[in-house]
Amino acid sequence: MMLRYALQTVRDRKAGFLGAFVALLCAAALITACGTLLETGLRGKIATERYAAAPVVVSADQNVHQTTVKEKKGGSKTKHKAKPVAERAWLPAATVDEVRSVPGVERAVPELSFQAVPLVKAAGGAKPSYGHAWTSAVLTPFTLAEGRAPRGGDEVVVDRELAARAGLKTGAPLTVQATGEPKTYTVSGIARSAAGDLARQSALFFGDAEAQRLAARDGRVTAIGVLPAPGTDPGELAGRIGKALRGRGSGAQVAAGDARGSVEFLDAAGARVKLVSMGGAMGGTSLLVAILVVVGTFALSVQQRYRELALLRAIAATPGQLRRMIGREALLVGLAAGVAGALAGLPLAAWLHGRFIDSGVVPANLERTAGIFPMFAAVGASLLGAWAAARITGRRIARIRPAEALAEAALERARPAWIRIAIGVLLLAGGVVLVAVLSALRTEPASTPVTFLAVVVFAGAVSLLGPLLVRGATAVLAGPLRLAGPGGYLATANLRGNATRMASAVTPLALLIGMTCTVLFITPTLGNAARAQARDGIRAGWVLAAQGPGVTGAAAERVRRTPGVTAATEIVHTSVRVGLTKYGAQGVTPAGLTRTWDPGVTSGSLDGFGDKSVAVSELAADQLGLKPGSPLRLALGDGTPVTLTVSAVYARGLGFGDLTLPHDLVAVHVDNPLASSVLVAAEPGTGRERLAAAVGGFPGVGVLSARDADAARGERQREGAEINVLAMGLVLAFTAIAVVNTLAMSTSERLREFAMLRLAGAKRRQVLRMLRAEALAVVLIGAVLGSGIALAVLTAFSVGMTGAAAPAVLPVVYVGVVGVAGLLALAATGVPGRVALRVPPVEVATSR
Repeated sequence: MMLRYALQTVRDRKAGFLGAFVALLCAAALITACGTLLETGLRGKIATERYAAAPVVVSADQNVHQTTVKEKKGGSKTKHKAKPVAERAWLPAATVDEVRSVPGVERAVPELSFQAVPLVKAAGGAKPSYGHAWTSAVLTPFTLAEGRAPRGGDEVVVDRELAARAGLKTGAPLTVQATGEPKTYTVSGIARSAAGDLARQSALFFGDAEAQRLAARDGRVTAIGVLPAPGTDPGELAGRIGKALRGRGSGAQVAAGDARGSVEFLDAAGARVKLVSMGGAMGGTSLLVAILVVVGTFALSVQQRYRELALLRAIAATPGQLRRMIGREALLVGLAAGVAGALAGLPLAAWLHGRFIDSGVVPANLERTAGIFPMFAAVGASLLGAWAAARITGRRIARIRPAEALAEAALERARPAWIRIAIGVLLLAGGVVLVAVLSALRTEPASTPVTFLAVVVFAGAVSLLGPLLVRGATAVLAGPLRLAGPGGYLATANLRGNATRMASAVTPLALLIGMTCTVLFITPTLGNAARAQARDGIRAGWVLAAQGPGVTGAAAERVRRTPGVTAATEIVHTSVRVGLTKYGAQGVTPAGLTRTWDPGVTSGSLDGFGDKSVAVSELAADQLGLKPGSPLRLALGDGTPVTLTVSAVYARGLGFGDLTLPHDLVAVHVDNPLASSVLVAAEPGTGRERLAAAVGGFPGVGVLSARDADAARGERQREGAEINVLAMGLVLAFTAIAVVNTLAMSTSERLREFAMLRLAGAKRRQVLRMLRAEALAVVLIGAVLGSGIALAVLTAFSVGMTGAAAPAVLPVVYVGVVGVAGLLALAATGVPGRVALRVPPVEVATSR
């Protein structure tokens, strides 16, 4: 019977359930989109390009490993963990002969893959460009469409797509920047692939000896492409090769089928990890926000039905019957919204995936999955969320006695229930604890999830304590509101007498402003501190920067020999691992280092910094228990282990990374050994013109002042901020929709109130003025609460990450956030209000 009543109620009160439907639909779409990204990170395929004709590929192990043994009662527990390295690890060339000796191998082709950037203007934008030996062209396979194979060290073959974009013909000169100095080659041929042009890269082929010289990895190969003998199953052959290599103690990895893509595109493999992290973080935050919004929406929906539910109690409906009816109504709405939202989430996930590709966060060849698991999860979450929200919000009206029900429906309670207040205080205390924890976290991966969790927890406290907060704010705003005349007086009375209803609108506003300000200002807070440290720590007045892959060693040496130059420090960036922990690192040339660079040394000294030295930040020193003179064992960018001695501990870790190593040590273990920048210290009077003349013969190398270099860092910081906004944009959009949805629901259900006011003599414009005054008061309360939440969270983040309570709040952006929130609130109140006032008041008053 209750199911029939639930169906009848949903059918007759479509407008009343519309708000809950919209909230659940948006939540389901958001969960589907985030779940799809998460599934893509876990199961997304990485299509291979260069190794399309090699069914089996052998490569070096791209991970560092750690084994721990924990002693427990009755035995021990061994754990093996692995983490990926930042740069490509290379195989010993002797592995080629080992692979050739495995039965079933017809041919083992060594592959060299290294950066090789053609210094030529090409239509359609730049793509990553890699050099190879011509003998490995069979792995795609590439064949000659024009010309001939490269001979000697002065010829190159380019792929057809690059030749078309750059207008290259056989016999044309082409300057290529690889891992060393630029060199001009003659295009001897143009190659094509039977599978079509490469989508993610351009390929340049050199003679074997020249490719080995450019790769600068003597005695090593990037990978080995294996061509099986006729009739040999690639999967079985991969197993035999893996077994043979393990027997010889090799750390080589064997890939076949879809696993080959991860060998070719290390960035795609890393992007999978990033997608899992981003999808999980976005999904978790989305779920918490959805719970908060959906519970608030159902609370408002049930509150608007108090009269109806009170009548049911008065005619002897039992509490159990009411709970079942409300629960089944919620399940019906949740099912419809969940299915619609899950379907809407698929194109939303495709759009978001495309935006990540455009931003460079995700490579294009990491295929998006469209499985059913995120959709089922979204529908299940919608059903569970709707049922739980309805049961929580309808619990109280179902429990009161019939005689009290009508009195409860006629007048809002003077204060919220004690249980609501107690839970609200607990959430507030939880938010304070999270802020305290956040102020002690000093790494971005640890602090970022806590940051957004704190915002949601504080917003939950606002939701539960909202009626008390609204009444307190009304007491403060009563005077200014009365200055607005009768409309302001009525608005004050409504705020005071309907605090619960007003609080349901304040909560999403506070969440929207708090979350938006946190998302927009968290990156500038960290970035500004890093820029300030870099600005204070760079003593050099000039910086060499390259528009291409980097500044060559010859260009840096030419500047060093320029009259008036006292020091030139080459910088190469990478990441290293100490154990399994990842640290940002840089390699610097030791000569004249203290003339160009001051990291704020707090102990030890940079004097004598040499080939076996390392300087560490205070954060790394604290985490690893290091001091000057301590040995530090780490894995370089390509996984090569090395032990160095700590020479100094410095304070400016945000600006320069946690570890500083010798340049020559880092350069031979990274994919791009060219300097990302060169710090140049010069005597007074040595200007830009002299330095520019010194590097004039090096393509793409420019001279920047220290101020210009700082501005370039600021531009890169803004690009990082855009990615953060993109990642959390769906959550912010959902919250904005919740603001509009809640205010529209609240206003559209006040038809009878508006009619009574007009019958009592209030004019239409006075009612609209009352609505505007209410909306402005709600916006003001929400802005104060949301700004307070954001300020507390950002200050704690700043204290933990930078050591100073200095959150970066951009005034223009902040005013824009509050302004947009205010416009949404005014529109969501004004439009339904005008529609409601079109109905004649007598018709409303006499309606059932």
